[in-house]
Amino acid sequence: MMTAIVIREPGGPDVLVPVERPVPVPSPGEILVRVAAAGVNRPDVMQRKGNYPLPAGAPDIPGLEICGVVAGMGSEASRWKDGDRVVALVPGGGYAEFCTVHESNALPLPEPLSLVEGAGIPETTFTVWHNVFQRGRLSAGEWLLVHGGTSGIGTTAIQLAKAIGAFVATTAGSDEKCHAADHLGADLAINYKTGDFVAAVREATGGRGADVILDMVGGDYLARNILAAAEEGRIVQISALAGAETKIDLWKLLAKRLTLTGSTLRNRPIAFKAALARAIEESVWPMIVQGRYRPVIDKVFRLDEAAEAHRRIDSDEHIGKIILKVAD
Repeated sequence: MMTAIVIREPGGPDVLVPVERPVPVPSPGEILVRVAAAGVNRPDVMQRKGNYPLPAGAPDIPGLEICGVVAGMGSEASRWKDGDRVVALVPGGGYAEFCTVHESNALPLPEPLSLVEGAGIPETTFTVWHNVFQRGRLSAGEWLLVHGGTSGIGTTAIQLAKAIGAFVATTAGSDEKCHAADHLGADLAINYKTGDFVAAVREATGGRGADVILDMVGGDYLARNILAAAEEGRIVQISALAGAETKIDLWKLLAKRLTLTGSTLRNRPIAFKAALARAIEESVWPMIVQGRYRPVIDKVFRLDEAAEAHRRIDSDEHIGKIILKVAD
């Protein structure tokens, strides 16, 4: 048996409760990971509130990213051996002492990261690499505008964009958060409560606008993103925290020849995530080894403090990743 965190009923942080569950058995091609730490993410909050239907076959235990030690293998699994330290993107089940994952969706914990830091890598890195670099096609010398620059996604996007030689503008909700984004390398940080990001981005780019915009806000931000975008710009939507419905002026989108795209990651097939994992190991892992990218950890909680961890993310005061430490 193992301890896991489950959602008693849809609601606030207090619905997250520890229970005893059987240790999962890895299926063919899967590995069993003894979880050392798990990342806390916005989709976990949406699931807790009852607003995120689980993909088919996903466990009801929340948690989309883990770091730990391989503790067993199913048949047909061959890449890993017992004792290997891995990070993994999982469809659920991360808030537990053990978790299974297809071996192709796991990556080696890169030096010099700790097990706790490793838990802050998979969800944000997979999301940013696919959306900013694959879908958004950001390249050196271009401008990236990322909303929520001090979130886990934002801190990752800033560092990876700077590592490839791009310029970065970001929005954040306080001067303190703007200073944190500056420290990570952002060329422009805008307090969205006191400033106009459209005007600020256009001024910083000499009137040209941002080549790629990564947005998790949605709502009326889409119309403003169109105004902030450069000609031939790419707007990539990864969530809709401010609402999924909005109105835009299609003529402005047409006049600039913009690309509007978006994606979700949790429900994508194993093979897609495996290909993404290979691309990340090839492109991002060297950046970590060279010290050009490191996950920003806001606060670490014990597994049985999952409710407190969710209160922290609900407060929107965090800078970087919130982590649940499961074991030493």
